[in-house]
Amino acid sequence: MDGKGNQAMYETLEIEIVQGVATVWMNRPEVHNAFNGRMIVELTAACCVLEQDPTVRIMVLAGRGKCFSAGADLNSMKSAGSASLEENLNDARLLAKMLRTLAEMSKPSIARVHGAALGGGMGLAVACDICIASTEAFFATSEVKFGIIPSTISPYVIRAIGARNAYRYFQTAERISGDRAVAIGLAHEAVTPEALDAEVRNMITFLLLGAPQAQAASKALIRAVSHQPVTDELVEDTARRIAHARATEEAKEGLAAFLEKRPPSWTQH
Repeated sequence: MDGKGNQAMYETLEIEIVQGVATVWMNRPEVHNAFNGRMIVELTAACCVLEQDPTVRIMVLAGRGKCFSAGADLNSMKSAGSASLEENLNDARLLAKMLRTLAEMSKPSIARVHGAALGGGMGLAVACDICIASTEAFFATSEVKFGIIPSTISPYVIRAIGARNAYRYFQTAERISGDRAVAIGLAHEAVTPEALDAEVRNMITFLLLGAPQAQAASKALIRAVSHQPVTDELVEDTARRIAHARATEEAKEGLAAFLEKRPPSWTQH
């Protein structure tokens, strides 16, 4: 189905689905797409809905207005200061669940980052598989400025920039430019603001050439292999994964399409 998602479900998001690409727009521009409890719940729900939608191949996460996302809503942070430990723990669990749900989607995800991506907003950007940033975008793990820590986003930030860079940026809360973000692995590309949408479309074009089940299996493979020692068990696991992949109908179609010099079925809309 092309067009709008079930918009009645969402107060803080707009979802557009066009030719297999679902663009999820964070839509609180008046607060720079800072997220409150409602947005956290809605982002989690949107990821689950799009994961199950057979018409969706790719998800793009973007922000309306001047920024991608300024992170946590300051009013929510102020309320958290007077909340009980149990209330804070429940809120943190919801945020952690949302980031994990986004990061573990089986479908490819792209963050389209312009303006600020701060704190939890930076977490959203790195929880996506691919990050395309404007050269005028800027990132920061700004939590220490507020006396807190970038805890729930840390698995995804450290995965992107490594522990060595995290030691610096988690403590300094420096702003990271789009170009610098590419240099440290935070973003994949940084392009001028005018070229941002074209670069996202270019990445979508490449992703649509890949086989959907193989892309999902590739994401699962990365999670299984990353930072693991090369043991007999790991070698056996990788052998089993490729053996299973070769036996799929998707693999048979891919080989047949190559030999017959035609596009595979998954590239035809």
